[in-house]
Amino acid sequence: MTTPIKRINKRMPGWAKVVSALVLVLVVFFAGIRFSVLPGLKDLFGTETNDRSGPALLQSIQDMSRYDAASGNFQIVVDLEKDAKLLPDAIRGSRTLYVGAGTVDAYVDLGKVGEDDVTVNDDRTSATLRLPHAALGKPSLDPDRSYAVSKQRGLLDRLGDLFSDNPNSEQAVQKLAVKHIGDAAKDSGLTARAETNTTGMLEGLLHSLGFKEVKVTYGA
Repeated sequence: MTTPIKRINKRMPGWAKVVSALVLVLVVFFAGIRFSVLPGLKDLFGTETNDRSGPALLQSIQDMSRYDAASGNFQIVVDLEKDAKLLPDAIRGSRTLYVGAGTVDAYVDLGKVGEDDVTVNDDRTSATLRLPHAALGKPSLDPDRSYAVSKQRGLLDRLGDLFSDNPNSEQAVQKLAVKHIGDAAKDSGLTARAETNTTGMLEGLLHSLGFKEVKVTYGA
């Protein structure tokens, strides 16, 4: 005697269909990203970059009267770590290792030289010039030589990047790199080198104009 087997109800609940569809979409999406590196599929899953920027607008023009006499190249490794109280780093926190490369110029502002700062003898063979001390310009970070070595972020920080207009921003480490480069320039002797170069430039210029004796001093 054969006992009839009841047919199993294969109807899937509505919520299960929604979950299955969502999982399928995610699988196809991530598979597409992975397979986009294969020949023939790169164009299908690739991205295009279009520059839709408007024309640059000239806001102002300034006449320059300073002589850039020296320039220093600097490099700094920034190790910036941010921790959250009462939470482990895996949940909330970040650490960024960043290599910052930039330059700092040292200049002499010739626009501050007044009539009383230049003395010439009657036969125009001797000249004395008093110039302001050399100063440092603002540090300039070179984006082509600056890069992040590693980035570590907690779970909450990663989730925050998904909803941020500027995910994985390096603004904090870049500002810190600029600060360290500026501090290094102050202790590098760059201004002294700038004054030496300025003196050499003026001596050569005035000698070519017929002055036999040229004296250049620096003061406040």
